[in-house]
Amino acid sequence: MTRLTAIVLTYNEAEHIKDCLQTLDFAYTRIVYDSGSTDNTVDIARQYGARVMRHDFENFAAQRNAALKAVEKETDWVLFVDADERVTPELAEEIRRVLINPRAVGYRIPRYNYLFGKLTRGAGWYPDYQTRLLKVGRSRYDPQRQVHELVLLDGEEGTLENHFIHYNYSTVEQFVAKQQKYVQYDAQIMYEQGIQPKPQNYILQPLRHFYCRFVDLKGYADGWHGFKLSAMMAWYELRKYLLLRGMWAKH
Repeated sequence: MTRLTAIVLTYNEAEHIKDCLQTLDFAYTRIVYDSGSTDNTVDIARQYGARVMRHDFENFAAQRNAALKAVEKETDWVLFVDADERVTPELAEEIRRVLINPRAVGYRIPRYNYLFGKLTRGAGWYPDYQTRLLKVGRSRYDPQRQVHELVLLDGEEGTLENHFIHYNYSTVEQFVAKQQKYVQYDAQIMYEQGIQPKPQNYILQPLRHFYCRFVDLKGYADGWHGFKLSAMMAWYELRKYLLLRGMWAKH
């Protein structure tokens, strides 16, 4: 029988870990791969039958690679699930069915994102494919992509039909804090690639970003919610170029 291990990376996820683990009962093993939580994440995980492993956090790619390495001799497949995600019964059944006769070494899974409590279908948040069902020994994460991880597969990639449910950002404050980290990282990558901002970038890039999300990616279908998200992402596109300008000014 094919062995499937569900792995949840955690750091202070007491709010989510119980509900997440309860959707993973179909897996052969459930592991909470914790990076030093200071709340009761670990206690809750053990209470609900998960095995806990600890590993110091460096970056997301390194953490996922370390988790794959830790279970490589005891399982055939790994399903990575974030603590704020839920596996629906339909997705669980599809995973069981696919693993009877897998035709790929990795599978991407579409994701429904709830932002500020609202299911968001436009502005780039759907289908939001995540390559998370991985054949052990045939998959790894690109160490150069420390954020927005990139899976490298030694073989074909498949696509599942059923969805993760992702309770993404419950408040605007959470969204702002995360985007600030992302744009800092993206600006640093551009700087390391030798990209210097041009005067028109401060106007044209945010406008293009807004148009792409609100029009091309149908943010308009989510009404005011989609407009607000598209405008916020355009603002962070501007922030990225301003940060990049500051890096070059210190050069």
